[in-house]
Amino acid sequence: MSQGDKEKYTDKQKRKAEHIEEGYEKRGVSRDEAERRAWATVNKQDGGGKKGGSGRDG
Repeated sequence: MSQGDKEKYTDKQKRKAEHIEEGYEKRGVSRDEAERRAWATVNKQDGGGKKGGSGRDG
């Protein structure tokens, strides 16, 4: 992965991003752009990586 630290994402989020990225590449989007779009989609849908804290919602 070219940018950012993806360690805080769950395995499910990583698989989702990979699947989305492959779909973009099949449609002719460059690899870097496909990756950027895939992670943006995961962030929008799931709210980003794992959250730290006490386990309580504000």
